[in-house]
Amino acid sequence: MVTYHDSCYLGRHNDIYDAPRALIAAAGGTLTEMDRSRDGSFCCSAGGGRILAEEKIGERMNVKRVRMAAATGAEVLVANCPFCLTMFEDGVKGAGVEESLRPKDIAEILAERIH
Repeated sequence: MVTYHDSCYLGRHNDIYDAPRALIAAAGGTLTEMDRSRDGSFCCSAGGGRILAEEKIGERMNVKRVRMAAATGAEVLVANCPFCLTMFEDGVKGAGVEESLRPKDIAEILAERIH
């Protein structure tokens, strides 16, 4: 089972939500949606230069988003953006879910399927 993060560029800026989900389904993935998805998705925190910033107040956004993904019970958090993927790789460590949730690029999912 996988969950998919709608990145701001492909999703909210370009209104592309169904195509990545169709690719995941075509690759044999069983998708479970996070509470915040599609045009209501939650930021990974890489946008706007946050990938370079250290957040000092409250919970880091990438950790919060990873916790949302972990709450679905999915084993894989699929992203389509290299910035999101970097944030989630760091976020699984911050959330302490390295053993139960693995971030992957959608291209990795498709490559695994054709091999």
